[in-house]
Parts: sequence; C-alpha cells; structure tokens
Amino acid sequence: MTVTTFGAILGLVVAIVLIIYKVPPVYGMMVGALVGGIVGGASPTDTVSYMVSGASGMASGIMRIIAAGMLAGFLIKSGSAETIAHTIVKKMGEKYALLAVVLAAWVLQAVGTFGDVIVVIVAPIALDIASRTHYSRAAASIALIGGIHAGNIVSPNANTIALAENFKLPLTTVMLGGLIPSAAGLLFSYIFMKILRNKGEMVDPSLIDHTESNENLPSFGRAIIGPICTIVLLMLRALVGITIDPIIALPVGGIIGTIATGQTKKMMDFATTGISRMSSIVLLLLGTGTISGIITNSALKATLESLVQASGMPGYLLAPISGIVMGGATASCIAGATVASQVFGSTILNFGVTGIQAAVMIHAGCCVFDCLPHGSFFHISAGTLRMSIKERLKVIPYESLIGFGMTVVMFFFCYFCDFGCYGFRCS
Repeated sequence: MTVTTFGAILGLVVAIVLIIYKVPPVYGMMVGALVGGIVGGASPTDTVSYMVSGASGMASGIMRIIAAGMLAGFLIKSGSAETIAHTIVKKMGEKYALLAVVLAAWVLQAVGTFGDVIVVIVAPIALDIASRTHYSRAAASIALIGGIHAGNIVSPNANTIALAENFKLPLTTVMLGGLIPSAAGLLFSYIFMKILRNKGEMVDPSLIDHTESNENLPSFGRAIIGPICTIVLLMLRALVGITIDPIIALPVGGIIGTIATGQTKKMMDFATTGISRMSSIVLLLLGTGTISGIITNSALKATLESLVQASGMPGYLLAPISGIVMGGATASCIAGATVASQVFGSTILNFGVTGIQAAVMIHAGCCVFDCLPHGSFFHISAGTLRMSIKERLKVIPYESLIGFGMTVVMFFFCYFCDFGCYGFRCS
C-alpha cells in the first residue's frame, strides 16, 4: 500500500509543529510519521512497518557517525579545537581579526568539530574582537555562524556521511565536492559581516571576559595532527587507490591526535565525550528514518517529479529544493540532508543528475533554513553570543542568504558544468 501525498505532507507538518512546541525531535518525527501513514491510507501495521524500515536504513550511517565520536571527543576535550581557533586569530592580527573568526570557525567545522561546540569556543573571541574593533554583535555572529555554515559542507561530519551513504559515494568525494560552495560561503559571510558592521547592538566591553590562554593547551602542530591524519586516510582512495572506510579513519585520527598531544591517559574520557555527543545525533537520525520511511512509501516523490516535468523546470532544481525544504522543516542540516537524500535521491538521479551533484546541491540547500528557531543551534548561538531572541531573529535572514548563496553557486556549477569527483569540466 502507498501512502498518499497528503498523508506524507501532513506527517511532515505534524512533526514540524511538535518540534516547534519543544517536543524532542525524535518523538516529534515518530508521531508525525505515524499520523502521516495512517491519514495517508496505510494500515497501522503497514505504517509501523514503513517506519521501522526507514529507521533500519540508517544503520550503516549511524555506525560511521558513532565512529566519528572519537575524533570529535578528542577535538573538544583535549583543547585542540581551542588551540586551532586562537592560533588562527592571533596569526592574522587585529586588522583582519573578524575575518580570522570566519576562518577559525570554518577550519574547526571542516576538521569535524560540532557546530554548537565551535560557537561555545569561538563566541568569546568573536565578541572580544568586535568590542575592540567597533563591530556590532550581529556582525560578530555572522562571522562566526557563516564560517560554520561554510565549513559544514566540507567536513567529515554526520551530514556528509549520510549523503555519502545514500548516494553510494566515497566520503572524500562529497567533502571535495563541497569546496566551491564552501568558498562562496566564506565570501558571503565576509560581505554580510561588513554590511552589519554598524547595525544593531554594539558589544559592551565591560561584559567581555578577558581570560588568559590556558598554558596546558596543546601546540597548534600537535592539535592539528589528528584531523590531518583522518583526512589523509580518507584521501588514500583518490591518491593511491586504497580505500579506508570512515568507520576506521575517523577514530584512528582521534587516537593519533590523542597520542600526539600527550594525553593518552585521557583517551577513554575523549571517547566517552564523543559518544555522548553522537548519541543525540543517532536518536535524531532514527526519528528522521521513521518519517523518511513514510515519505519513501508515499506518492510524494511521484507528485514532485510530475510537478517538475509539468513546470518545465530543470530536474536539477529538485536537489537544492529538497535540501532547502527538508533542512527548514527539521531546522537541522543533519536531518535535512538525510531525509532529502534518502527519500528524493533516486528521483533526482532519474533526471540525469549525478550522485555527487545531487549530494552537494542537497547539502548546500540544507544550510539555507537550518538556523530556524525550532532547532537547537538557534538557541545555543543566541545564548553564547549573548543575544536576545529578538536580536537573534534579525540575523536569520543573513544566515539564510549565506546558505542560499552557496546553493545558487553550486546549482549553476552543476547545471552548466560536467561535475567530476575532483573537478569541473564545463560543457
């Protein structure tokens, strides 16, 4: 039995409403899936079967995401992420200090640090710089959040792992594919940072905590060894034809980083921190899988395909549109990328779009509305940047424009160029 298009859409709407009203996302999506399946014409038994099938389809991706916990735990607990951020800001000097914040956030995200952790680490630095250079709080927030967005699509994180899994691509291919929109994201972040320089509240210098850097932090050279090791292992397939799966490369990078920083005795602590961080993502993906199972077994995909064909729009547009819609619906780049690629992947490929094109366009699209208030990142960033909800809401249009700019750039490259794994060949 196939679930109707109305049922699938209703399931999404119910899930969104429940998440907005602070229901834990995993439960919101499960309830939405249940309502969507039954209202869409499936029996309760079939509905549960679709939900379980969708959730079980996340298993291989979840294993790799759990494996990534070791690297993430190392970056967070060893002080390596903090070292990397401080070093970049210090080397670029005060004249380019806020640009350094953009780059520091980009690097930390690109090597696999969580976005919420980056905000906590870099926000005090960004606010301190803004107070000394007379930039507004909004400009500092865009510098930080824009850098995170730009680094998100080239990172060995849960998003790229899910996209690589669903499109049967090497993880490094998806990461490399994101380089062009990532560069565009850095540019747009810098432009909007300049536009917002004198707009909104200024940072009160008396509220800034001027703390001295911790002498126990590892050196930059030691801090970066772990992430570099992971990236090199993942790149071996492209360099010498040796395939190292992320389930091996990610924890190995964390272990080598731990050894390089001389903190071997803390390895279990790093692992515990990493797995605790990943547990919330795993739960989110399981909930995402249930709603994905309903949509996969619905008429929604056929309806969208018919609409695209009837409108005369390029089939290429379905990839970024699905990313934008699903990223906004879940207010999560992870959930948006997972649902969009798993549910609409085959339909997108039917339009002649290659797997790498689809993956990167979806990923860029997910960065447009993943900052909405029913997601956790909105509230974490508001708190760490000391912004009122009203002030934080005013920044959302600029965040979305950064994501939209990356999406547009990626769409035109994919539409007008033959996009190979490691470059473009314009047609």
